Amino acid sequence: MQERLQKILSKVGITSRRKAEQLILEGRVSVNGEIVVEMGSKADLETDHIKVDGKLIKKPKGLLYIALNKPAGYVTTMYDPEGRPTVSQLMKGLKERVYPIGRLDYASEGLLLLTNDGEFANKVMSAHSQLVKTYVVKTTGNLTHEQEEQFRRGVPLHGKRTAPAGLKMIKNQENPWYEVQLVEGRQNQIRMMFRYFGRLVEKLKRVKVGFLELGELKQGEWRSLNPKEVAKFRRILKLEKLVATSE
Repeated sequence: MQERLQKILSKVGITSRRKAEQLILEGRVSVNGEIVVEMGSKADLETDHIKVDGKLIKKPKGLLYIALNKPAGYVTTMYDPEGRPTVSQLMKGLKERVYPIGRLDYASEGLLLLTNDGEFANKVMSAHSQLVKTYVVKTTGNLTHEQEEQFRRGVPLHGKRTAPAGLKMIKNQENPWYEVQLVEGRQNQIRMMFRYFGRLVEKLKRVKVGFLELGELKQGEWRSLNPKEVAKFRRILKLEKLVATSE
């Protein structure tokens, strides 16, 4: 059955659908020996030879759902043209290809989900799913009560107001710690929101995605989500059809 190329690349765990479109536009995808650069192009994974950067893609043996404790100093991508350390280098022992769901910037750390299930990834990243991501953040100064209220209501970034957010001080000191909860995930959003009020973020750690907590997972280590966790995510994201997973 023919499907859009970006959907195929997402389904087999190459990358997210949005980044798959970029790969196509960059001329890095070929079908039966022909470079494809047009959006909307279709192929059949069963019968066509689809390659990314010259490598033939194949159906994954099973769907994988991974929790990683990302350290600071790693790029949330599987390859970095600048040669910086990537999260792919932390996935030792994993034979199937997976890709990150969303991102944590280079200086941030904490819970990062990876998968080869494109539909699952798109749902987790979508603001429409209202899946709450929780962070602990150390800043260079306190927000005033009025600033805290504005932070919660949303602040204008690049001409568009951020969605309502959760904000709670968890350690009151000269450089305080806040808990921040978001349902959207613009690039560097938390850092920019604090910068809007003249505060810089010194440390940022994601500790929870939906119900899933970082827990005792050590920095740089990963684990597979267990079947109950996968099933719970799928119910929350309204992906009711359960699928086989691979450890």
